[in-house]
Amino acid sequence: QVQLVESGGGLVQPGGSLRLSCAASRSINSIYSMGWYRQAPGKQRELVASVTRGGDTDYADSVKGRFTISRDNARNTVYLQMNSLKPEDTAVYYCSLDSWRGRTWGQGTQVTVSS
Repeated sequence: QVQLVESGGGLVQPGGSLRLSCAASRSINSIYSMGWYRQAPGKQRELVASVTRGGDTDYADSVKGRFTISRDNARNTVYLQMNSLKPEDTAVYYCSLDSWRGRTWGQGTQVTVSS
């Protein structure tokens, strides 16, 4: 089955930027969608951004205008560009892939926004 490898998380100051990457082990051309979720301590996992096979994107209201999801089919990779980061963005971020086989999750990467 497909494997997802995430990178790009870390510690950043408020107002800073990070770019998360999620590389899939096979072509993402035929999948239903890929997305980024996040989970903060004591909270449920929430959808941050998603992109469909057709290229349609969706964002949580809390990140709209600050985050951008994109895909590079040639590299089997999706990205999450995060700008103007706030302390409330602190969470473990998970990449997801939906296909006819079901949902696959990445390992999760910690993003901490703090002074």
